[in-house]
Amino acid sequence: MGRKLQVAVVLFDGVAVLDAIAPYECLQLLPNVEVVFVAHKIGSFKDTFGYLSVNSTHTFQDITHPDILVVPGGLGIKNLLKDEAVLEWIEQVDNNTLYTTAVGSGSLLLAETGLLTGISATTHWSVKEALEKHGVKLSDDRVVQEGKIITAAGPTSAIEMGLKLAALVTSEEFAKSVQLILEYDPQVMYGTGSTTKAGPEVTAKATTLLYANELRASNH
Repeated sequence: MGRKLQVAVVLFDGVAVLDAIAPYECLQLLPNVEVVFVAHKIGSFKDTFGYLSVNSTHTFQDITHPDILVVPGGLGIKNLLKDEAVLEWIEQVDNNTLYTTAVGSGSLLLAETGLLTGISATTHWSVKEALEKHGVKLSDDRVVQEGKIITAAGPTSAIEMGLKLAALVTSEEFAKSVQLILEYDPQVMYGTGSTTKAGPEVTAKATTLLYANELRASNH
């Protein structure tokens, strides 16, 4: 077996854990892939709410040529949008990636580097307006591929992005096996998984809940 493809998942305080872990769960099952978690330092990073921790395995200086880049979202992404070291690292590694990807508000970080300018992309519904200001063509699809750039909407769509990547770097047969291992067989409960389906009343309640949780996280 040749060199394994390296997948680098970015971590930071305030990360949306499912954004990061869903692609990991899909890709780490493949025989030709290794997943690393990369951040400013090796250590523990808290999730959006400050209760769950995930650990980085490498620093940005350690990882210079990943084959796949995954940028998750989360409330903490706003702290990276003006982080020149992170932005420069993304620009540099994108020169050599097979696929550069983002989940949810992680797309804002790619947009900040200019990688999404003029192309179609998706993100979490709560930050679509912010993403559009970067000259991005917004899509309502859960996973959008434009060449080697792949973006996913909310946390659950990260599973679908992971399966798509699994098919791209191995085969559809491998991806089908991964889907079965994860038993990813959605049975929609309420039909409110998008703003279009949820309608204005549920969307307003969800927005209020998001804001309340952001305040709670900032005070944690």
